Amino acid sequence: MTGPGATLARPHVWRPGDATPPLLLLHGTGADEHALVPLGADLAPGAPLLSPRGTVLEGAMARFFRRLGEGVFDEEDLRVRTDELAAFVAAAAGEYGIEAGTLVAVGFSNGANIASSLLARHPDLLAGAVLIAAMVPYRDGLGEVDLAGKRVAIVNGDADPTIAPQQTTRLAGQLRGAGAQVSVLGHPGGHTVPDSRLAELRAVVAATDRTIPDRGKAHRP
Repeated sequence: MTGPGATLARPHVWRPGDATPPLLLLHGTGADEHALVPLGADLAPGAPLLSPRGTVLEGAMARFFRRLGEGVFDEEDLRVRTDELAAFVAAAAGEYGIEAGTLVAVGFSNGANIASSLLARHPDLLAGAVLIAAMVPYRDGLGEVDLAGKRVAIVNGDADPTIAPQQTTRLAGQLRGAGAQVSVLGHPGGHTVPDSRLAELRAVVAATDRTIPDRGKAHRP
């Protein structure tokens, strides 16, 4: 994959590892490439971690794409930034020896939303995703995309002031309509990563690893 973003110049963390699956960590607004590394290490101990920084600034806060207002995305910019991120991920995969199609995206808030966009626009990059505090990325849906065999967990809080329950329902429906295996893991908290769901998220990540072609054979007794 070539084009803007197809270099390793974007600030990022790369932490090699021997376990699987490798994780693509996508931070929320105002954080950086270091923010989700502890979570990634918790969800997949010993796995390789790739964590890029968003390249859009909202004031002094890093984001992965622009928004027009609270919960209102600049969808044109989202498409452009998604393609740039995909080019970076492809370049990083080649540089660091990440097997194509094995990455599991773990995104929080703004990072979760661009992870959904990656699934829609570049599904071959990812084996699945953990979407924490996630919204619907595109008003008109994900488009004609085949997500069969991909596992996705949506983790939204019942008390999240920025995400209405309908957002969770719509996103889950769009992903299922594209063929993904979707788990909706609600929690009573707000716009946060819930400790109460970490064990289930570890299980989702491990199950995603077993669905990767040829990888599953190694898990059979």
